[in-house]
Amino acid sequence: MGLEELLALPATVNVTTAGRALGIGRDKAYELIRTGTFPVRTLPLGGTVRVPTAELWKILGVERRRGGGGENAKDGSDV
Repeated sequence: MGLEELLALPATVNVTTAGRALGIGRDKAYELIRTGTFPVRTLPLGGTVRVPTAELWKILGVERRRGGGGENAKDGSDV
């Protein structure tokens, strides 16, 4: 998943999308959630699990400055 796609994500995403952002598959993502080792906080909501996008950005070193847009984004690779 590229930087532009990461920045376009809504406030929370499903486990499959979060796993894709982290480079892991759906089954592995759910296994990590079950064992309490998923690398970011998850939000169990009824029968579904959501992942806060801001936490994905943080662990991936992606920073979105106010005003949005790709020109205001920083992926941490130049730090």
